[in-house]
Amino acid sequence: MGLLRSCFCRTQTWLQAGKYLSALASDLPSRNGWSVAEHAGDRSPGKTQRLLNRASWDEAAAMSQVRKYAAAGLDEAACRSRRRRMAVGALDETGQEKQGSATAGVKQQYMGCAGRVANGINTVHLSYVREKTGHALAGARQWIPAGDISDPVKSLVTGLPLDLQFRTKGQLAAGMPTATASRSTSSAGTRSTAAARTCGQAYVLRVASSFTLTLAAGTKMTCADAVKKLLTGTKGWEVRSAGQGSKGERWYAWAWIATSSPRHFRLIRRHLQTGELAFHYCYVPEGQLLTKTRLIRAAGLRWPVEEGFELAKGCFGLDQCQARLYTAILRRTVLVMAALAVCAVTAAQLRERTGAQAPPPARPGDMPPADPGLIPLTVRDVRRLLAAALRHPEPPGHTAHWLQWRRRHQAQSRWFHQRARLARNYALVN
Repeated sequence: MGLLRSCFCRTQTWLQAGKYLSALASDLPSRNGWSVAEHAGDRSPGKTQRLLNRASWDEAAAMSQVRKYAAAGLDEAACRSRRRRMAVGALDETGQEKQGSATAGVKQQYMGCAGRVANGINTVHLSYVREKTGHALAGARQWIPAGDISDPVKSLVTGLPLDLQFRTKGQLAAGMPTATASRSTSSAGTRSTAAARTCGQAYVLRVASSFTLTLAAGTKMTCADAVKKLLTGTKGWEVRSAGQGSKGERWYAWAWIATSSPRHFRLIRRHLQTGELAFHYCYVPEGQLLTKTRLIRAAGLRWPVEEGFELAKGCFGLDQCQARLYTAILRRTVLVMAALAVCAVTAAQLRERTGAQAPPPARPGDMPPADPGLIPLTVRDVRRLLAAALRHPEPPGHTAHWLQWRRRHQAQSRWFHQRARLARNYALVN
């Protein structure tokens, strides 16, 4: 919160943001405007709603501070291990289901969180990942449909900026800073490859099986066709680990195919049991190390962004946002990212000190140790400790006041809903 002070014009707004962060890191089952305000000790949700909707503060500068804090903290934790560990900027999107049509960017679209086409919003996120150290969400840009931007009424109702231009999800990813580290390898969106090459940024891009490239011999071929024609049987495949997970090494079969460009390659991953294939389009600029091992390590570091979404939603309520305005959604996302960054950096810096796990088994028949030890503190553990440290006693009558406030507000809402239904019924009869 000290780093974020310069982003707020007024001290009262900054202090309210601190209360909001405390509520996000608490044990609240739901982190909406009412529950956050009750946890903060306010008499009504007015201050919380003003913080997101109307208060004067720079959410873009706050996101930059969160990104710098996360990168610096994870870099420091990685340096303590005295081993060279790769830094990766992983890009992916996540969504939140929404009802109605009054929310900025809401549309019937495929929602990965729901696994189907649903009404909701989608946001492109950047995750800063330090190999075998930790990761945290470090950037976010909401995708807004072109129809909403071109509609003046929709833009006004949802609070879209006047200078906002339509960007595809790939273009949003291309405009996102790669976590301040020029040595990092970013897993980017399709349209961001040109931008990455311009700034000398290596990337490992996940592509579809229909993705077409020109091979070294001048032949154009899709990824699926290349596997069928060039990788028959065990020819060209090599079993390597994509990195260590909580259950041990993640073994896959890997193959890479040269293209017409000496710095571009196709990297193909095959699941050893199911045979499922995953395709990657890779680029390494001149002057940087170009090996299959480095590309496999980078491809294996894509999963932390998915875990980051799971932590942000499960521990800090990223998908519980009830805001509707464009700026309010962005501001709440920034505050969730800040809470996650604090816990992620703390867990990474305590990793070596809190991990005392027994040595892993060497053979399938090994007997379990008498004392399995302890795994390092996780982000969830740090959030629980932080929630306990920030817990404060409620003032007298606070719970009773909020119980009455909720019932009165719900009674008022029910009355207006009944009046609207009555007006609709009269219109149908007439």
